[in-house]
Amino acid sequence: MSTPLPSPASGPTSPEAGPAGGAAVRIGALAPLSRPGWIEAGQHLLAGLELAVHDVNDTGGIAGRPLDLVVRDTAADPERAAAAVEELAHLGVAALAGEYHSVVARAAAARADAVGLPFLCSSAVLDALTEQPTPWVARLCPAQSHGWRIYADFLLGAGHRHIAVAAQASVYWAAGARILRDRLAPHGGTVTELDMSVLSPTALCDRLAGTPATALLVLTGQPEPAVSIVRAVRRDPRLAETLIGAPAGQPEFGAWARLLGGDGAAIPFLRYLPERLTPLGARVDAALRERLSEAPSFVAFEGYDTITVLADVLRSHGTDRARTAEAWPSVAVEGTRGPIRFSRTPGVGVWQWAWPPVQVVDRDPAEPGRLRVLRTG
Repeated sequence: MSTPLPSPASGPTSPEAGPAGGAAVRIGALAPLSRPGWIEAGQHLLAGLELAVHDVNDTGGIAGRPLDLVVRDTAADPERAAAAVEELAHLGVAALAGEYHSVVARAAAARADAVGLPFLCSSAVLDALTEQPTPWVARLCPAQSHGWRIYADFLLGAGHRHIAVAAQASVYWAAGARILRDRLAPHGGTVTELDMSVLSPTALCDRLAGTPATALLVLTGQPEPAVSIVRAVRRDPRLAETLIGAPAGQPEFGAWARLLGGDGAAIPFLRYLPERLTPLGARVDAALRERLSEAPSFVAFEGYDTITVLADVLRSHGTDRARTAEAWPSVAVEGTRGPIRFSRTPGVGVWQWAWPPVQVVDRDPAEPGRLRVLRTG
């Protein structure tokens, strides 16, 4: 059961919950903008957030008040993220947006729930974003179990029933391996876990060659050790027929192609885009390309949609934090990738868009800058 929201005059929604008078309406933003965070993902997320804030202000802001983004770098550190939530709540932001890393978003969500700060999570997919159901948190990206089951179905459809995973220690990677195993097992499939905390890329190839696996999934950080793993497997003649996959989306970003060239092609990954963007999405795509000087990733669209939703809620319900949180189930917003609505989803303790579009794609070996859609879900 969801815990009740405090009344507008109590607890975390008292005077410092929002700006007063004609001051700017502030939204806190979390993103990994320094190592060991996935900087490129953070930059794309921030580009989407900032572009949407610009567009909101160009169309009158929030009841005539400008929207202002207060950005904090999480650097993939859960403790740093939790401290940032405390700081932003004290600064009087009306809501919290963003974050990419699941374990970091989970810490931010727990703190947002504790202080009564509405948090719209942009890009972190871990199913258990909170330990208990909360009315304060909503999420735009799909739950990991939803996307990774689609990825597992893609593997099965391509004839891969015996899978190996090169994994680092993480709640997120462990959850992904479990989802794959549960999906493959009824079809006679297996998942062999190879621990990258003790294996070098060369040792990984030796171990992989001794398994029945026809596919290796890279469940590690980017660029390292993911890039070194791909290079080692590509150069090992024993593994010439082994499919490399990266369900977490490492090949989505331009740095992957720049670092790996042709070696980074034909590696299927998940992204959360439709076959065709909405008219809004097409306009945003062009603006993001100019802002980023490259093709925007799905993460940039998630950032844009986050602000689009929050601006709609703030315009219709005001800047009081409790009323913002109460508005999640009434959201009906046209985003860059389709209509956005939130609901309660089994196994997910936050308000969830169920579901954003999901694709399995890879980079075309003949043209690594071009993405091929292999499956939709």
